[in-house]
Amino acid sequence: MNHLEYIKSKIWYMNIELDRQLAVWRFHEQKIVFTNGCFDILHLGHIEYLAKAAAEGTLLIVGLNSDASVKRIKGNSRPIMDENSRALTLAALGFVSAVVIFDEDTPYKLIKRVQADVLVKGKDYEPKDIVGADIVTKKGGEVVTINLVEGYSTSAIIEKIRL
Repeated sequence: MNHLEYIKSKIWYMNIELDRQLAVWRFHEQKIVFTNGCFDILHLGHIEYLAKAAAEGTLLIVGLNSDASVKRIKGNSRPIMDENSRALTLAALGFVSAVVIFDEDTPYKLIKRVQADVLVKGKDYEPKDIVGADIVTKKGGEVVTINLVEGYSTSAIIEKIRL
């Protein structure tokens, strides 16, 4: 398998392939970390956040909002990058084990399916307000918040370009 095929093999939708891979990882007692986001225009803040999230376990699954989902959440001018580009970019990161594209406005259904051991979000969220925290804590998992890199956001990058 060449590099591009390998990267593409890490991109999934919510389907039976995902369920099979989760079963394999669970059989091998991997500690699964889950985080999610739009990840439109990948930047330093995203990289640091994802690297820190990956360090919380042995595998990192990234839930990626579909184009339609991003549009509903952030407005018609977003996303800047299409879901395939965003997914491929995330999957190219060595510490990302899988990218799962979801179409809902929140990753609740995906979190319920994945049943991660650790759920990670940025410190701009209170743990009690994190979507899916109830699912993860109910099964004995943990919810972790990570400091964001100040001055780095996709919205700030877009604003700078418009100036």
